[in-house]
Amino acid sequence: MDKKLATYICTGCGIGDALDIEQLSKVAQKECKAALVKTHACLCGQEGVDMIKADIDGQGVNCLMIAACSPRVMYDVFRFPGCLVDRVNLREQVVWSQKPGDEDTQMMAEDYLRMSAAKIGKMDPPEPYQPDEEISKDILIVGGGVAGLTAAKEVSRAGYKAVLVEREKHLGGFQKSVTKIATFPYKGIKDNDLESLIQDVTKDDNVTVYTGAKVQKTVGGPGVFKVTIAQNGATKEHRVGAIVMAAGWKAYDPTQLDAKLGYGQSPNVITNVQFEEMVQAGGVKRPSDGGSVRNVAFLQCAGQRDPEKLPYCSSVCCITSLKQAIYIKENDPDANVYIVFKEMRTPGQAEDLYRKAQEEGVIFIRSQDPEVKASGASVTVEALDELLGETVLIEDLDLVVLATGMVPVTAFGEDYAQVRARMSGAETEQKKEEEELEVPQDAILVSDILNLEYRQGPELPGLRYGFPDSHFICFPYETRRTGIYAAGCVRRPMGVAAAFEDGAGAAMKAIQCVELVSQGKAVHPRAGDMSFPEFFMQRCTQCKRCTEECPFGAINEDEKANPLPQPTRCRRCGVCMGACPERIISFKNYSVGMIGDMIKSIEVPEEDEEKPRILVLACENDAYPALDMAGLRRMTYNAWVRVIPMRCLGSMNLIFIADALSKGIDGVLLLGCKYGDDYQCHFIKGSELANIRLGKVKETLDRLVLESDRVRFETVAISDYDKLPKILDDFAETLEGVGPNPYKGF
Repeated sequence: MDKKLATYICTGCGIGDALDIEQLSKVAQKECKAALVKTHACLCGQEGVDMIKADIDGQGVNCLMIAACSPRVMYDVFRFPGCLVDRVNLREQVVWSQKPGDEDTQMMAEDYLRMSAAKIGKMDPPEPYQPDEEISKDILIVGGGVAGLTAAKEVSRAGYKAVLVEREKHLGGFQKSVTKIATFPYKGIKDNDLESLIQDVTKDDNVTVYTGAKVQKTVGGPGVFKVTIAQNGATKEHRVGAIVMAAGWKAYDPTQLDAKLGYGQSPNVITNVQFEEMVQAGGVKRPSDGGSVRNVAFLQCAGQRDPEKLPYCSSVCCITSLKQAIYIKENDPDANVYIVFKEMRTPGQAEDLYRKAQEEGVIFIRSQDPEVKASGASVTVEALDELLGETVLIEDLDLVVLATGMVPVTAFGEDYAQVRARMSGAETEQKKEEEELEVPQDAILVSDILNLEYRQGPELPGLRYGFPDSHFICFPYETRRTGIYAAGCVRRPMGVAAAFEDGAGAAMKAIQCVELVSQGKAVHPRAGDMSFPEFFMQRCTQCKRCTEECPFGAINEDEKANPLPQPTRCRRCGVCMGACPERIISFKNYSVGMIGDMIKSIEVPEEDEEKPRILVLACENDAYPALDMAGLRRMTYNAWVRVIPMRCLGSMNLIFIADALSKGIDGVLLLGCKYGDDYQCHFIKGSELANIRLGKVKETLDRLVLESDRVRFETVAISDYDKLPKILDDFAETLEGVGPNPYKGF
């Protein structure tokens, strides 16, 4: 496009008082080559917006530099279709975080104008990606339990079509085995009404149901998935736009429990799941002889919250035991019922259920390490009562019920990395290759649920304990495979009430996905982004860095290791751009060349001026907002800083550091999201990958004969804004000790 640049400088919010606006205007006109430069006291007001629109219509302006507040605010106000727009953050990251009227503050503002002009110079309008084949808006739901049935029902209610695949012969999942459920807020124990939900789904013309079936193969990506379903020896192919995986859970294997819990030593020691099966079969009987049950003990956390067994809490076991205890008391008020617990947990609105159990006469014993002593049909529980401070014996028990936990079905199966190594017959070569790449591999278990034809593996990557969530803090339902959403107990342990909500939530996410994809837009976290990575294949060396490092499996590869981008899977993080050593991957509005030009546009004073420069590459998801928040609270930091926001720190290419140091910039600070088990990185491992790449920077520094202290990596959560001034000031102090960059002036 033929670009005509206009610069608009806001003088409100203290900007006009802290900066020399006339000098800024001269920089915009002479150095940034703006055809039009205007100022306004309230650029975001109606008058200011109308002024910009008038220039677009009357002056033919199509590139806008808006020097005002942070791009994180007023983004809807400064949206001008058909124009390239860049926001220069003069408010939060200049005048609110620096001394007003100071020379260094003015220099910072002028540099940000130059950087914006360089950015716009490399930008092109994004063109939404539209696949060659027709986009499908149908939703595939894998799993016919409560969450899956709810998802199918909600998809239909929203006016979309659903395809529901259930592996068992009957719909309902585990809940099909449950006779009684508790209501919340608690109003009593009532009959399970699952059948009405099943009927709603099976009679819905918008829902195609397969039972006794499985997903044999899944290819493609959001909007263009092709799914092969196998049923009764035949196969059927469906084209779908998104997938809800509600494959459910399995009970923890009780044979793996400690012997002290007595499972297998007496038929009268059962699990909470077996209790439900017993109720459905006709009532609670003593397993050893079919006699009546008068004395019952429920033992909580059987194998759960145990680092050696099931490390987490399954959320519903206490509620289930309370329900089962009340069931016994309602059928026999004279029965003696005990619940031995570590901590009683009744999340949500289940507190009244706990009170009801107390009112019914259930006896609660708090004990961290109870023991079941079983001999044939005779069972006794010994427990140290923490409240009484003495050991109690519960003798002559007819039944002991162990509260075993929930395990997602995704936690079962062989590690795909081992399968791939074995199939290739090159385990040592595979290991060597991974060591060279130094890329943290996703844990993928071959669980035979989706059977994805992705080069990264056939199933969803899992977090701790096998749950396939992608970002438990910001993006529930989302997995690490774009367009595939987890719901129900495969996502996290939950009860029936939560499963209803989960199914509906995942369905809404899937619908959002197909609508965005149909418009050529990205899904979360960069929802609405119309850019996508383009590959200049003539220079590709088949190094596989992009395919290995993409957090979302958005790039397959052919038999010659050429990357095969799948744009609808892409979340526009730019990790592939940062990974590519040949720099052949770019976006219309985000590229290696663009960031390089922004770095080169920074004015670096001569050494005798004693004004060092620090380049900060800040993740736009946590670090950049944290800088804004520091400014919002008028927290000042070193004025040598120049910040460039990155889509993800994983998009950082090592050439950026080389460009900065060659330019004479004294230091480079990378601010990325926290990562690890309790990670916050919106793109899963981008920050971690940036840190890994940084390990290779020493080679660059050695080549330039520069000190390694000039480059630093820090992880920052959005809530760490109060720590940022010290991080920046400490780095500046370190650079003062190291001395000026010897490349200044070259």
